[in-house]
Amino acid sequence: MTGLVRSSADLDPRRRRILFRAWHRGIREMDLMLGQFCEAEIADLSDAQLDELEHIMVEEDNDLVRYITGAEPVPAHLQTPLFERIAALRPDFSPVTGEETFAK
Repeated sequence: MTGLVRSSADLDPRRRRILFRAWHRGIREMDLMLGQFCEAEIADLSDAQLDELEHIMVEEDNDLVRYITGAEPVPAHLQTPLFERIAALRPDFSPVTGEETFAK
């Protein structure tokens, strides 16, 4: 997946804004990680989960990449079920294959 596939027409303005921000992070790795997650889950997240997602999205991209890929331990404030769900869908950026594959 390399870009927005899901239509945002049926989403409320807050969810549309979050979905857009998920695909426009600043570095492609985070676009793929958060964009893929939001496309799959945004419509079903509760308001509390949206609040949490917005807090996660405030983190620096490079820090999030390191936490999600396991290069650095996840800080306590991000050790939540929602963050675990995001990390579980992370792309595999293996330099061996040169291809993006997604962990299931």
